[in-house]
Amino acid sequence: MDRRPRRHLLSIKELSDADLRHLVARSAEYAAGRVGPADQLRGLVTAVYFRRTSTRTRTAFSSGALRLGSQLISYGPGDLQLNTGETVEDTTRVLSEMVDLFVARTADPVAELRAFAGQDRMGVINAMSAEEHPTQALADLSTMTERFGRVDGLRVLYVGEGNNTAAALALALSRFTGTRLHLRTPPGYGLDPDVLAAARAAAARTGSVVAEAHHMADLPEVDVVYTTRWQTTGTTKPDPDWRGVFAPFRVDGALLAASPEAVFMHDLPAHRGEEVTAGVLDGPRSIAFAQARHKMSSAQAALEWCAG
Repeated sequence: MDRRPRRHLLSIKELSDADLRHLVARSAEYAAGRVGPADQLRGLVTAVYFRRTSTRTRTAFSSGALRLGSQLISYGPGDLQLNTGETVEDTTRVLSEMVDLFVARTADPVAELRAFAGQDRMGVINAMSAEEHPTQALADLSTMTERFGRVDGLRVLYVGEGNNTAAALALALSRFTGTRLHLRTPPGYGLDPDVLAAARAAAARTGSVVAEAHHMADLPEVDVVYTTRWQTTGTTKPDPDWRGVFAPFRVDGALLAASPEAVFMHDLPAHRGEEVTAGVLDGPRSIAFAQARHKMSSAQAALEWCAG
């Protein structure tokens, strides 16, 4: 086995500015077909462990690893002895002797993934935890790079729940120079205060802005309008009337018209008629399915980087 030290990708916060820019740019290069030959992971074994449903992320990492020459092991929610009481530490000790890269979606606290990452023989990638979806942010910014030729200076309006996708977007976008992120989240469903503080601290350093409000009045003109589905994977809402609270935050044609040059982004899957109308999602200004394509290029960039 190739036993060089591996790196872990657990949170955008833990990446240096240089590494974040490298991953976004590398993802864009993969998406544009400018990387070759595609054998960067030849001789390595990648394991993907998904405890939650996934179409794009699981397929992106599986296909991305295979396209880079890696062998693949796929674990479903009932396949590891974690279900019978084995500790994460014992599981990690065994897996890290046999596997080079470990991609996990849990939708649970990231602390578990940190336990998997308590070694440097097997690179661990957070493919979505409760707090953050870092590889989604790489795909998002890579998509913006393809569309605009840059991330620096972009104006983004994010509409909807301050979930793990919003957290990763805020933490990543604020690290680029002169960006403006406007979060419009329903009352009681805003970004985690610690994440908001971290994003604003990064923005203060880069000359960017991260602003959050809980209404839809006085919308700014932006380059990108972004939303996610209201029912995030693995979470429930305590308020039985939450749909009424979310209803004003639907993205429709009138909202998009407030920014005549803006494109529309969505991390998918989408529920047409809830967080976005069909006319917007399927319309000419939507780049949501190009964004989905960038899930694989961002997975390839992340796998390559973690492999060292």
